[in-house]
Amino acid sequence: MIQLPEQGELSAVAAKSMAQHIAFSPYIFQATAALKDLGILQFIDKNRRKGVLLNDIVDAVKVSEYGVSVLLDFALTCGLITITHEESEPKDLPRYRITKVAFFLLHDEMSVVNFDFTQHFAYQGLANLTESIKTGKPEGLKMFGDWPTLYPHLPELPNETRASWFAFDHFYSDHAFDEILPLVFASKPKHIVDIGGNTGRFSTKCLQHDSEVQVTIMDLPPQLAKAQQNIDQAGLSERFHAFPCDMLDPNQVLAADADVYWMSQFLDCFSEPQIKVILSNIAKGISGQQKVLILETFWDAQKFDAAAFSLNATSLYFTCFANGNSRMYAADKFKALVTASGLKIEQQIDNIGLGHSLLVCSKAAK
Repeated sequence: MIQLPEQGELSAVAAKSMAQHIAFSPYIFQATAALKDLGILQFIDKNRRKGVLLNDIVDAVKVSEYGVSVLLDFALTCGLITITHEESEPKDLPRYRITKVAFFLLHDEMSVVNFDFTQHFAYQGLANLTESIKTGKPEGLKMFGDWPTLYPHLPELPNETRASWFAFDHFYSDHAFDEILPLVFASKPKHIVDIGGNTGRFSTKCLQHDSEVQVTIMDLPPQLAKAQQNIDQAGLSERFHAFPCDMLDPNQVLAADADVYWMSQFLDCFSEPQIKVILSNIAKGISGQQKVLILETFWDAQKFDAAAFSLNATSLYFTCFANGNSRMYAADKFKALVTASGLKIEQQIDNIGLGHSLLVCSKAAK
């Protein structure tokens, strides 16, 4: 369970320093993006054992000495770069090396995915966050089109933007899927309904895991079209079924005869009232023998501060881009929505993948 920092923990000097980091954080991000886009960080990283001179960097990346040096000076104060001096070289010729922070920005998959998502998808639109808070609408979408919500329009995003979005979306779920499959198949289900299956990645995993299982995806038609295409390409379409639906319709019926109804990082895409509609539809449509498995990332159920920080940042993505009213939920608040909708939580399993929690649910007794 994450421990929140205590108020008054920082000294005045440290607090003032952090305040400056916040004030200039857009500069930090954009300078880092420039260092990566120009290949400066990569060149220093490639020669990190000995370090590199300024002129070597200028020659390698074909940018002026001014341009390289102004970025490096800032990177030194941001903790991305350090300098050392060789005894045999003049004091005014420092050698540049990357820090661990820069190393992770270049090589750690999570850091790369998060950075690219912010750079290519979210950065400019976040300027509309205040307006989104006021209106309850995803005002950041104005960067891409006149859309009320994001998900039906994902195929229309520019290529680099769309690629960064899907890399971000898939990274967190993919790390949980392999670990979760034995739990999903523990009861030997013959038919799994994947609600909000998006591009079909989990459904594909299920079809590959068990050669006899039937899988149905319930989702909006544009998402189903992409899922169908992906599953066709995987050669698994004989056991796959598409079920077009709108889970926000209070009268939406479920795909029938499933042993397991599955939702992975689906419900956090909705507001609390919308989650109640979806779960109430499910509770009404299942029998006492059918299971509902919900995989989510609760920000207060994380082992590491960085994970909680990233999840709460992702909540602002939902505010500004997805639909204006959804978020990453705290565990207790989310579980209260589950039980209020007519479902019973039989088990909660935390620390799956990169911080997922699995809720095993069934129909609550009346």
